[in-house]
Amino acid sequence: MDVKDIIKEENLVYSKSKVLTDNIMHYCPGCTHGVVHKIIAEVIEEMGIQDKTIAVSPVGCSVLAYNYLDIDWQEAAHGRAPAIATAISRLHPEKYVFTYQGDGDLASIGTAEIMHACNRGENITVIFINNAIYGMTGGQMAPTTLEGMKTATTPYGRRVDLNGYPLKITELIAQLPGTCYVTRQSGHTPAAVRKLKKAITKAFENTGKNKGTSFIEVVSTCNSGWKMPPVKANEWMVENMFPFYPLGDMKDE
Repeated sequence: MDVKDIIKEENLVYSKSKVLTDNIMHYCPGCTHGVVHKIIAEVIEEMGIQDKTIAVSPVGCSVLAYNYLDIDWQEAAHGRAPAIATAISRLHPEKYVFTYQGDGDLASIGTAEIMHACNRGENITVIFINNAIYGMTGGQMAPTTLEGMKTATTPYGRRVDLNGYPLKITELIAQLPGTCYVTRQSGHTPAAVRKLKKAITKAFENTGKNKGTSFIEVVSTCNSGWKMPPVKANEWMVENMFPFYPLGDMKDE
């Protein structure tokens, strides 16, 4: 008897989204990127917009995101994803356009791009992965690196007098009139995953209603860059990242 005859569809605990490809992910074990990819795929499938979605991915750990989500993709120069997304959205207003960016991309070289796109209220969704470090290039300090946090370029910890303060980019974006939905979530527990999925669903629905820019920050781990095993990285994130980057909605219009 075939296993398909034994396992009934209604009894399946988990089935892989059709939007996810069969390619093996290049992310480090324990990385939050894979969780977020899975959630995005499920939302796109459940909304029935696979053929209507266009994503933009710049340089960083997410540069190969197009290998894992079976939708239309456009690559962008480092930090320039919002500019590319602006052009796509304006040329194809019927599409669901989103950018997928890390903190080293969006909050550093791409700060001007994201601020002005959000201020204009471009009809796009921005998914912002904040792991407080440059993951792909060797673990250097990022704009979001916490005070006292050790990185490859701050081996004794980030110093405010030398390196400045960690940048709360999402709080800045929430003040801009062009944003309709701004939230900060995570994906480290089943409950957090459910909240993040709800947020991404709302953001895509906002795009469908032409409401302006939706911005979702995902506080994430980088156990490779942090030099921690995955479980310890999750614990460190809860103890250190969440107090400085508190979860929850900041704006919902």
